[in-house]
Amino acid sequence: KMALAIDLRSFAIARSSQIAGPGARDPDQFMKTTETPVKQNPTPTDELPYRPDQVEAKWQARWAEQRTNEPDLDSAPRPFYNLMMFPYPSAEGLHVGNMFAFTGADTYGRFKRLQGHDVFEPIGYDAFGIHSENYAIKLGINPAELIPRNIVNFRRQLKSIGGMFDWRHELSTTDPAYYKWTQWIFLQLLKAGKAYKKAAAVNWCPKDMTVLANEQVID
Repeated sequence: KMALAIDLRSFAIARSSQIAGPGARDPDQFMKTTETPVKQNPTPTDELPYRPDQVEAKWQARWAEQRTNEPDLDSAPRPFYNLMMFPYPSAEGLHVGNMFAFTGADTYGRFKRLQGHDVFEPIGYDAFGIHSENYAIKLGINPAELIPRNIVNFRRQLKSIGGMFDWRHELSTTDPAYYKWTQWIFLQLLKAGKAYKKAAAVNWCPKDMTVLANEQVID
């Protein structure tokens, strides 16, 4: 089994180097590994089941300690921006659809890291919008109080899945330090004549009191 594991690892490194080309770096060097041997986790059995709360917490703590997911944004030799959809904090927690989307994007980011790229994977919360407003109305709680409370749980869940998120750059779209720039961009578009207002037919939802895209319309 040990020989097979070494052969598979060598094949993976060789294949990723072949795909990435001559500019790729040794993945072990990029991951800041050391010469200190690491004790491998035993294979799960009925007598010794896999315990994610112990195993995953151990490695996530090591990644945090070694700052594995914190690339140098100022002078990265091969920067790669791996942006994924930010979840709407309009419920008490994440749902399986969030995990489906995040897992695919995170896997691709890990693949690019093995190719030698400095992967920057930010994370945040798309807290503005009708989803959050309707949830606040449903519960009868001011969004300014409800949404930050939801984000606390969202953050806990996102950290538990072990994604490559760079938590130094966590953001919320309701943060004035963030949305001042989206407002600035809109003003530039307006000044350039690229933003305008006109009448048009829309798909109006009387329940959510908002406009829907064609793909969202059932009846």
